[in-house]
Amino acid sequence: MSQPLDAVLFDLDGTLLDTAPDFIWVINRLLQEEARPSIDFSTLREQVSNGANAMIRTAFCIDESDREFAGLRQRFLDIYGDHLAIETRAFEGIDELLDWLDERHIPWGVVTNKPELYTRGLLRALELDRRAGSIVCPEQVRERKPHPESLWLACREIGCRPEHSLYIGDHVRDIEAGRNAGMTTVAARYGYIAPGENPDDWRADHGVDDAAAIKALLQSLYNL
Repeated sequence: MSQPLDAVLFDLDGTLLDTAPDFIWVINRLLQEEARPSIDFSTLREQVSNGANAMIRTAFCIDESDREFAGLRQRFLDIYGDHLAIETRAFEGIDELLDWLDERHIPWGVVTNKPELYTRGLLRALELDRRAGSIVCPEQVRERKPHPESLWLACREIGCRPEHSLYIGDHVRDIEAGRNAGMTTVAARYGYIAPGENPDDWRADHGVDDAAAIKALLQSLYNL
């Protein structure tokens, strides 16, 4: 007899939403303003899940100790705030999955290290904010992922048991956070995987090669 499924939680960038196209546009706009050559899509895509600092480091070949870093980072965030959901879309298969979960009254939510300003703006633009049972950002917790605090908070807000819930993410910290929270974990191998990273090394309970495979995985695990 299979275990019940109380809820499904998602990381945001690289798992639920394909935000890379907007980040590429923003970073290349900043590079253009600095009279520097543009960066190719694949190089920056690999860094999206590592956040703004990683994208600045990659695009400008500098680190946080450089005197220009803080200013570039702030300008990057300002431009991104004005270009938040132009090309960003849910990964193929996600819309169908969320509809399927809603039809079965299985709550879902978002747990991310992305700042709340951008997270809620994105979800609102894509009309997902009111459907999510919980949206947890770093401003709401003391410890970021891979600490389990944010996942536990989402479970409390939804009213689900971590041991009967599932977390999907495209970074090792997501899998570690889910494991630390006592949840079933799924590695999103289609996400923003950094060079040298092998999702098979993350010790996730399961893995999917595209978002469309998540529904089939849930059906097989929970007899839905």
